[in-house]
Amino acid sequence: MLKLNNLRAGLIIASSLIAGPALAANPLDFGLLIDGKPIRTADPSAHVWQDGRLYLYTSHDEECQTDFHMRDWHVFSTDNLTDWTAHGAALSVDDVAWADDYAWAPDAAFKNGKYYLVFPAGTGVKDRQKPQNSTKWMGIGIAESDSPAGPFKDMIGAPLWRSPYANDPALFIDDDGQVYLYFHGTDFDYRVVKMRDDMRGIAGDFIKMDMGGYEPKMEGPWVFKRDGLYYFTMPENNRVLSYYTATSPIGPWTYRGVFMEQEHQSNNHHSVVQYNGQWLLFYHRWLDSNNSGCQKRQRHVAAEYLHFTADGRIVPAERSTAGLSAK
Repeated sequence: MLKLNNLRAGLIIASSLIAGPALAANPLDFGLLIDGKPIRTADPSAHVWQDGRLYLYTSHDEECQTDFHMRDWHVFSTDNLTDWTAHGAALSVDDVAWADDYAWAPDAAFKNGKYYLVFPAGTGVKDRQKPQNSTKWMGIGIAESDSPAGPFKDMIGAPLWRSPYANDPALFIDDDGQVYLYFHGTDFDYRVVKMRDDMRGIAGDFIKMDMGGYEPKMEGPWVFKRDGLYYFTMPENNRVLSYYTATSPIGPWTYRGVFMEQEHQSNNHHSVVQYNGQWLLFYHRWLDSNNSGCQKRQRHVAAEYLHFTADGRIVPAERSTAGLSAK
């Protein structure tokens, strides 16, 4: 299935028409059409690898899809924040033996000469009207590739663990090479676990982090380090982006507040990366679209420049139409 899926991705890219260069304005234009419409992307995970390019790993909303039934993960890259290369689907639930749905927010890492895609996926059905009938389950997998653009292969053929139910993984590699995995877990938030050096399993037990007494509902954690300070960022109450800081990747953490307000009472999911000396915030927006096949907002990846005060606080970011095209 892996070869067939990548062939399909290649055909999609080959059949896509880009009228002029893609733009850095929001939402980002990746130049990829699927069934004649721009690809709907969300949950952007941004990384800069050894080739000097910035890569985005995203989830893929099928056009007008309902209830987040999603099937693959896509990769895009740029070397100038304006022109994007669409690399196609890097992995699909068709390639995952232990799941068949819910290809939600991914993340990536580079270690030991390999690229890794950490991804959530699951099985079952969620019944929103009668939750007691729900059978939905989600776990976190790890896939490997020789290329940052994939294709990725699930090397262990199983989730990293089966309990607790978990999604929204985020990887952080500290200066000593230790890899930490953060995630959202049902009744299991604000925990982190170390990855084994071979990246094919977890090492030790889950670590409950000290969040300074403030633990709101959350999803989509993202951790980065700047000037010796660690930042634990997240969609607080699944809506606003807020953050904590610490002098260790496992805390104790100090809550610092909100750095992006909510929009449309809808969820957000983000990443933060430094590229060419500038800090960037990638996130998604729920927007109406003239080329949509349905009368509802759909998700689109967007980006803004991110700024910090002299004492390391994040300056609140405003959504803009200019995005990264603003200088």
